[in-house]
Amino acid sequence: MAESHLRNFAIRPAGSADVPVILSLIRDLAEYERLSHEVEATEECLGRNLFGERQYAEALIGELRGEPVAFAVYFHNFSTFLGKPGLYLEDLFVKPNARGLGIGGAILRRLARIAVERDCGRLEWSVLDWNKPAIAFYESLGAIPMGDWTIHRVTGDALRSLAESEGKRSQ
Repeated sequence: MAESHLRNFAIRPAGSADVPVILSLIRDLAEYERLSHEVEATEECLGRNLFGERQYAEALIGELRGEPVAFAVYFHNFSTFLGKPGLYLEDLFVKPNARGLGIGGAILRRLARIAVERDCGRLEWSVLDWNKPAIAFYESLGAIPMGDWTIHRVTGDALRSLAESEGKRSQ
C-alpha cells in the first residue's frame, strides 16, 4: 500500500455497533459474487452470532479516511494433523472504489498476525473458481490452492433431513 494510503487506512476489530455496516458489506459481497439471492442474514442474527453470549466468529472492519470500505469475518477451525487450531477466513471484501490500494493485503496480513499470535497452524479460505483476479492476488501472497480438495455443503432441507436420519446409507 502506498505510504499516503497508510495514513488514511485503519483496520479494527468490529463491535456490535458495526452490525449494520457488516450486513451492508455482506450484501455488497453477495452482489459481487452473484449470490444476492442467498443472503438470509439479518442484523439480529449477526448481532447474536458475532457479539452475543456465544460468539461464533470475529470480524474486522477496514476504514479508509474513517469510512468502512472492507470487512473480514473469520473463525477458528482445528487441524487434527497439526494438532493445532487454524483460522478460517469466511469472507473478505473490499468495496470496488477502494480496490488496488493494498487494503485486501493489509487485512490478510492482520489475519496472519492474529493466527501467529494465537499459535494457529494455518490460515485458509475458499475462493470462487471464476474469480481469477482474487486467485492471482492470493497466490502472489504465497497462498497455495488445494486442488485435491472439494468442498461439500449440506444446507436447508438436506441438513434437516440428515439430522433426522437414522443412519440410512445411500450412495
